[in-house]
Amino acid sequence: MQITTSTVSLTVDDVAASQRFFTTHLGYVEQAAAEGFASLSRDDAAVDIVLLARGNEVLPADQRDQRASGLILAFTTTGIHDEEKRLRGEGVQITMPMREEPWGERLFQITDPNGVVVQFVEWVTPTDAQYA
Repeated sequence: MQITTSTVSLTVDDVAASQRFFTTHLGYVEQAAAEGFASLSRDDAAVDIVLLARGNEVLPADQRDQRASGLILAFTTTGIHDEEKRLRGEGVQITMPMREEPWGERLFQITDPNGVVVQFVEWVTPTDAQYA
């Protein structure tokens, strides 16, 4: 097997709201869309995103009423401070402020209109000798 692309499929209440959020603030572009469906991608290594409306008949019956919750869509990036500043400037609410973990993970989170948590991570030299 050779994996050529990775895609995360998120079931949300309002596909259009998440689609606007990801295309406006995170640089995604629409690849395909229909009623209750949108496929988004970027030109870099970011995972593709498929948005499906909750209740959509294309989903198996036991998944139709579930929402994307309890997961974090994480992007490893560079220039994390600039990214946080840009998002704040665009009016995006930072739902977990920037912090640095002792093992060398610098991160912050935003949340889309459907509650999808997006985390930005940048790896740095650990501040705690135990993790160096």
